[in-house]
Amino acid sequence: MKTFLFLFLFIVSNLVAQNTSSSEDFFQTSDHVKIHYKVSGVGEPCIYIPGGPGQGYASFELLGGNQLEKNIKMIYMDQRGSGKSAQSDSYHLDKMVQDIEELRQYLKLEKVFLMAHSFGGIIAVNYAKKYPQHVKGIILANVTLHFLNEKSVKEQIEYANQLLHQENKNIEKDSLSSELSKLSKLLRAKRMGYRFLTDDIETIKEMDKIDSLNPRIIDFGMAVITKPKEFSEYYMDYTPLTREIKVPTLIITGKRDKAVGTRHYESFRFINKKIVQINGGHLLYYEKNPEFIHSVWDFVRKEK
Repeated sequence: MKTFLFLFLFIVSNLVAQNTSSSEDFFQTSDHVKIHYKVSGVGEPCIYIPGGPGQGYASFELLGGNQLEKNIKMIYMDQRGSGKSAQSDSYHLDKMVQDIEELRQYLKLEKVFLMAHSFGGIIAVNYAKKYPQHVKGIILANVTLHFLNEKSVKEQIEYANQLLHQENKNIEKDSLSSELSKLSKLLRAKRMGYRFLTDDIETIKEMDKIDSLNPRIIDFGMAVITKPKEFSEYYMDYTPLTREIKVPTLIITGKRDKAVGTRHYESFRFINKKIVQINGGHLLYYEKNPEFIHSVWDFVRKEK
């Protein structure tokens, strides 16, 4: 009897170890770009789409996102031109969407959850629109679906003036971006540039530590930021597209998120949505980790 019990426990422990193990590798896309990815955890498969643009997945994973792995099989990927993935001749949105689809196929997954942070929301909703048959649900964490939209930029300008103890003034629509750029420069000079993301400088220090230990390329992000006309699709308003997406969608938003705007999520029109508001900023997965993790687990458990 003791021998049987020992054998049973040995087999179970090995199965658990196999299920919770992680693997890290590269795969090559159909247009010959090497994409870096990592699979870790146990449960329903979920592909993580980083923000930035071009942030890479390391900071999300190592600042608390990996807590999700206890109940979800997390699939992290560095987008082409980001993190440890290779550079590319094309960083257009259709390529980013196709890379996710080819990773899904490569890993032989029929249906997945998608999780996106910040700028990654634009890529996530476009994938869900094109490949709804392969999506179990979408998790949008502090996302923008209209990069640098007027309302959010105005909110950032007002907040910057508040931090700088300056009077807010009316700015013409065509001058909003330049005004925000000017104010951001002033905030950086006063070592307050981080305040759009968080109120706590220690959070930024932790992120910087991780970035320093995980060198990454930023070609994708630089392309989007420095060539807005060439990559105009990233500056389009994708909130109307949400009306066409029927898969279950979890929207996690920070009540003090000045990076994408505290009320931007109100413009989302998903047919089947759940909204979770957390009293925090743009980096909820780190600063409000337990609330963030349990919100995601609860959603996945109900929709799997």
